Amino acid sequence: MPHSRLLAALVACVALGLISVPAPAPAGAAPPDDNKKKQQEIEATVAKGLEYLKKTQAQDGHWEAQGGQYPTSMTALAGMAFLMEGSTLKEGKYSDQVKKAVDWFLAPARQQPNGMLGDVRNPSEQVRYMYGQGFGTMFLASVYGEEEDKEQREKLEKLLKKAVEFICKAQTLKKHRKAEGKEMDIGGWGYVSAAEGNNFDEGSVTITALQGLRAARNAGIPVPKENIDKAVNYLEACTTPDGGIIYNYLGEGALRGQERPPLTAAAICCGFSAGQYKSELPKRWLKYCKAHEETFLAKGRQAHDEYQTYYFGQAMYALGDTKYGAMFPDQKEKDKWLTWSRFKDVYFPQILNNQDKSSGAWEQGQVGPVYVTSINLCLLQLEKDLLPIYQK
Repeated sequence: MPHSRLLAALVACVALGLISVPAPAPAGAAPPDDNKKKQQEIEATVAKGLEYLKKTQAQDGHWEAQGGQYPTSMTALAGMAFLMEGSTLKEGKYSDQVKKAVDWFLAPARQQPNGMLGDVRNPSEQVRYMYGQGFGTMFLASVYGEEEDKEQREKLEKLLKKAVEFICKAQTLKKHRKAEGKEMDIGGWGYVSAAEGNNFDEGSVTITALQGLRAARNAGIPVPKENIDKAVNYLEACTTPDGGIIYNYLGEGALRGQERPPLTAAAICCGFSAGQYKSELPKRWLKYCKAHEETFLAKGRQAHDEYQTYYFGQAMYALGDTKYGAMFPDQKEKDKWLTWSRFKDVYFPQILNNQDKSSGAWEQGQVGPVYVTSINLCLLQLEKDLLPIYQK
């Protein structure tokens, strides 16, 4: 058949659908081989990081920061890294590490009648035990949600109910008058309970406690609605006209110029974990992040604040690559949306490059390698989508 007739026949077959033609790759999309190579690099990095945490777990099941600090928070965060890998109390490559961590929390010597998870005999926890209360509740709730053994579930349920009760009793209670004159109850959390801390509260502990409560509620543990409502009201009261979150509530309107980007990113994450994609408050926080994009998504920047990266990453994962456009339909330039893909493009290369390839740890920051390693492993494993607290 002449070439021209062959070409005409092929065109006709394509038009009739008898022959399919692969769709062209989107402009700027990485070739499949590049994506596969990147994924393999991520998986190798995660494997090294998890092995580091496995090797550094204490015999009794806990982890700690530098100088023996914050064992409750570190054990919870490291435990989350193994849960996100897919291991549980009964199954998976790291089930032994998960079990040892849970047993550490359940040890009779650690049980306290009031539900406190931290150990005030440790100087670092004596003055900041509410961080461990929030992170510990989140970890134990995530374990409980997947646990099928009746006896173990009963132990975890009892501990979680007490832990939730402790968080709720530790919440501050204040009155805030909104600009239009309406008064509302607000309540945050400080480094210690409201009773011990003279009713002091601040944003980072508030968000940690709130995420712990939501993880517990996701797992079926009763959480009073009023405590969550007061916490959301607290974050609203701490939001400036520009949409940023200030450090703590001072009894007056949140003033411009006092915003804390890490707290704002963390607030978005909490809003999204409750499914609040359409409410006004998360939109205000997102607008602040968008207006200060250089703080969050500057390529080539060395992320100096692991806390900000941890929560901003969760928020961007919840957004995915399309929800920002649905929330802000007037913004037509898709390449300027806040998205999970943009977060990955900026942060994943930094995370991969900053790992110590011999030990598998990340050693940046002042808290210590267990903290940074656990946070980076969380971010690198979000796409596995295994735990309800991190799911979209």
